[in-house]
Amino acid sequence: MAIEIKMPRFGLTMKQGKLSKWLKKEGERVRKGEPLFEVETEKITNVVQSVGSGILFQIVVPAGRTVPVGTVLGILAEEGERPERIEGIQVRPAEEAPMAAAASGAAPSAGSGGKEGYIQATPAAKRLAKELGVDLSRVPATGREGRVTEEDVRRYHAHGPPRPKITPVAAEIALKAGLDVSALTGTGEGGKITKEDVERALGSAPPAARPRSIPFSGMRRAIAERMHASLHDAAQLTLFTEVDVTEMAAFLDSLRQQGAGGEAVRVSANDMVLLAVSRVLRQFPILNSTLVEEEILLHDRVDLGMAVALSDGLIVPKIRNADRKSLLEIAREARELARKAREGALTPDEVVDGTFTVTNLGAFGVDGFTPVLNPPETAVLGVGRIVEKPAVHRGRIEVRSFMTLSLTIDHRVVDGAPAAEFLQALARHLTHPTLFLVS
Repeated sequence: MAIEIKMPRFGLTMKQGKLSKWLKKEGERVRKGEPLFEVETEKITNVVQSVGSGILFQIVVPAGRTVPVGTVLGILAEEGERPERIEGIQVRPAEEAPMAAAASGAAPSAGSGGKEGYIQATPAAKRLAKELGVDLSRVPATGREGRVTEEDVRRYHAHGPPRPKITPVAAEIALKAGLDVSALTGTGEGGKITKEDVERALGSAPPAARPRSIPFSGMRRAIAERMHASLHDAAQLTLFTEVDVTEMAAFLDSLRQQGAGGEAVRVSANDMVLLAVSRVLRQFPILNSTLVEEEILLHDRVDLGMAVALSDGLIVPKIRNADRKSLLEIAREARELARKAREGALTPDEVVDGTFTVTNLGAFGVDGFTPVLNPPETAVLGVGRIVEKPAVHRGRIEVRSFMTLSLTIDHRVVDGAPAAEFLQALARHLTHPTLFLVS
C-alpha cells in the first residue's frame, strides 16, 4: 500500500513548517529510517526520516513551500505500484499528524470530493467555487492561516491568476532600469520575482545601481512572525524591579576562587538566576503554565527555556526538570545547550514545549527591557547587567551591586499582583543566596 508522507508536528504549538529540502528525488528508492526531507520551523531545521521503505513515487509539495501541519508532502509506493497522483495541496487535520506520522493509502485529488483531503477554504468559498467552476487549489489564499475566502474566489474568477509578486528590491531595480516585469517568470517562493530574476533579464547591472540587501527569510522571518503574533495575540504586561545582588556576586566570586565544578564549569550570575527561577516557580504554578486554546495547563515540572543569541537570530533551548537540578547541573547543561545552539546541533526535543523562559542581555550592557512572550508560555523574565553604584545599606552609604529584572506576563492568564509577588520572591532569593538551602 502507498504511504502518505506528511508535514510532521514538532511541538504542541507548531501550525506550519517550511519544507526546505528534499533529500531524495522522485523515482529513487527509500529505506525506512533513512533521511528523506528537511523541515524548517521557527526554532531549528529538522531532518525527517522516512516512515517506510519503497519508491518516492510523487513529490506533492516542492522544496521552499510553507504548508500547515498534516499536509501531504509526497507519496511513498511499493515497487511496481502506481497509486493515483495527487493534484494540489492536500491537508489532513492537525491531530492526525503527530511527529513523522503517516497513513497508508493514497489521498483523493482536490476535486474528487473525498473527505480525507481538503483545500483550506471557508464554506462560502467552497460553495462559490463550485458554482463558478473554479479550482480551489489554484486560488491564492488571503484568509487567516492560509484559508481561501469567498472574496479570493471572486477575485480569481473575475481577473484570472494574479500577476507574479515581486520583492521590493527587485521592483526598485526594475523601476530604475525601466524594465517591464509583466513578462518575467518569478523563481521565488510562490512565483515571486526576485532580484536575481530581474538581474538576469537586465544582464550585468552595475553594482552601484543595486541597493545592498539581506534575505528576510529562514530564522529571521520565523522570529519576526512569531514575535508579531505574540504581541498581537496576548495581553502583555511588563513589571520591573531592581535587585541588590551584592551577596550573590560575592558568592560567585567565592565559587570561582575555590574552583567549584572544575575547569569545565564556571558558574555565572545567569546560572544563579536560572536556579532561582526554577525554585520560585514551585510556589507560583500559574507563572509556570501555558495557554493552549481554551485551557490553561499548570505544569508539574519546570522546563526552563534560556534564550541564546545566534548570528542570524535567536533560539531558546530548554533545561528539562530544572527545578530538580542543582546549581552545578544547571550550569553544565546551560553551557552545553548554548554550545549546541551555536553549532546548530540542537535536537527538536531540546527546543520545544518549554514552560517559562529567561533571556539575559546583561552581556550587552543592557539594564532593563521588555521581553516578548514565547507563546504559549505565560511569562518570560528579562535579566539585565550587574552594575555597581552607591546605595544606603544598614544606615550607611556603600557601593553595592544591582541587577534589573523585567518580567513580562500574559495578563489573560495571570494578574499583576501574583506576578509582582513572584518577582519579589525571586528578588529575595537573589539578594540572599542562602535561601536556596531551604527552597
